[in-house]
Amino acid sequence: MARRLTPVVLIAGFLGSGKTSLLNHLLRGDHGVRIGVIVNDFGSVGIDSMLVAGQVDSTVSLSNGCLCCAVDVGEMDAMLDRLTRADIDVIVVEASGLAEPRTLVRMILGSENPRVGYGGLVVLVDGAEFEDSRGRHPELDLHVRMADLVVLNKSDLLSADDAETVRGRVEELAERAPVLTTSHGRIDPRLLFDEVARADDAPRQLRLDELLLEQEHRHHAGDGHSHLHDGYRSVTFTAASPMDPRALVRFLEEPPAGLYRVKGFVYFGIDGHTERYLVQTVGRHIRFDLAPWGRGARRHTELVLIGAGIDTDEIEDSLARCVADPAADQGAESMTAVHRYVVEA
Repeated sequence: MARRLTPVVLIAGFLGSGKTSLLNHLLRGDHGVRIGVIVNDFGSVGIDSMLVAGQVDSTVSLSNGCLCCAVDVGEMDAMLDRLTRADIDVIVVEASGLAEPRTLVRMILGSENPRVGYGGLVVLVDGAEFEDSRGRHPELDLHVRMADLVVLNKSDLLSADDAETVRGRVEELAERAPVLTTSHGRIDPRLLFDEVARADDAPRQLRLDELLLEQEHRHHAGDGHSHLHDGYRSVTFTAASPMDPRALVRFLEEPPAGLYRVKGFVYFGIDGHTERYLVQTVGRHIRFDLAPWGRGARRHTELVLIGAGIDTDEIEDSLARCVADPAADQGAESMTAVHRYVVEA
């Protein structure tokens, strides 16, 4: 049975890049999600109801039901455990100031807490100070290369030509990771986490397709591939025939440029392996979980994919090529590729 995991999203960026603005934007959003935020200093998160001085190992309950915690890196695992025992839907960690982002990424990926899952590394870049920041902090290049999503912030302070130049340099560093241009740290929360999914529908967990329902209606009405937001696009893919496990895993391991998240149910239909799998990816981090069929569940594949600057036609064509050839002999050994990414219950 697929477990309901609390995603841990890491937010990194040098001083002044816009991390606080992004955190406050997420906390004030009307998305029905209870967020646990882990920061160094309460004072940097300007929530009106939170009138408390920052101190280590403290937790404050916010008026919207979210929690904010101040910790040092040595207490991170204990705080994650505490938050996952609370009624929290997603945990956002301000990585800068706590530790190097790579340290926290390793901590989350290596966590023995069965209730948390890696939600991705988001690196904020100050577009107006990008070149100066690289000069003062050469490690910025490494952080951008590590990112699952790069947010190029403060675009409002750049001319059109300068914005294009900076974005080009960031994209060179980010390689195939999506780069989202914005200002004031504003990004659509749906790029980082789904709307709330409670215990009664935990095995489903496919919330993105519901968020995209309106866009899909427009697509089928002939409006073409629609935008959820000017900065990113979405693709939904369904297949009534079983998928080729090796081909699908190759697609996930080497995702198309700009693809950030994949989520959905996959059916392989191989003798001895007729289970349904919940697949979730952030960047190149892949996870498969066995999922119960449930009442009325159809034996087919249903995926939702989102990213920035993605070629939707290319993605649809690539996934179509991952549908198993009915004439091919898909033996049980082909599931080895999938089992590498299955987390045992």
